[in-house]
Amino acid sequence: MAGYLPVMLDVSGQKIVVIGGGTVAERKVQSLLEAGAVVTVISPGLTAVLSGLAGEGRIQWISRAYESGDVRGAFLVYAASSDHAVNEAAAAEAKALGLPVNVASHAEAGNFITPGVLRRGRLTVAVSTSGAGPSAAAEITAQLAEVLGEEYEPYLDFLHMMRSEIKRQEASAEVRRRLLHRLGQLDVLNQLRQGTFIQWTPETARAWITANREE
Repeated sequence: MAGYLPVMLDVSGQKIVVIGGGTVAERKVQSLLEAGAVVTVISPGLTAVLSGLAGEGRIQWISRAYESGDVRGAFLVYAASSDHAVNEAAAAEAKALGLPVNVASHAEAGNFITPGVLRRGRLTVAVSTSGAGPSAAAEITAQLAEVLGEEYEPYLDFLHMMRSEIKRQEASAEVRRRLLHRLGQLDVLNQLRQGTFIQWTPETARAWITANREE
């Protein structure tokens, strides 16, 4: 079994090449656009969704089959064609150029895989079965979605606001440590679940910091 290193990769503004224009490529492209990537799709045809994205100028479409040299200059490559031979050829070229490549039809032919993803605002949870099966990853992701509810998005926004205010207000590392510890003791998550949480403002945060600054 291949050993994969989990990473969170910033692809905003980066050129990503997707070989193929079917439903698998469509899913890859939609995820890449959400992450801010600059996507080029190489395929003789496109799904209706991809065609719409090309028409809106959200992706670049090269309307032909993959050719050698197409992946040069890419940050990442996705070989998602329905033709396995095309995927293998694109993967071989990408590897020869030292580019990370994902192969939809044969994961072992590439050098990275894409996990199932659950997003709750600032929270991103990735689920991988190391190639055992995307359906299993999807099932596990769905189970996690029941545990990690929508309340985690405002909860993490709250924590981010509070940590930012604490860092802005306090120069002492010891005081910051103490405040962050007390912040972790607040029952905000349950209040959000019960609908009793009252939204804090920066002014509320500063008042709490002042009240909790001392031992």
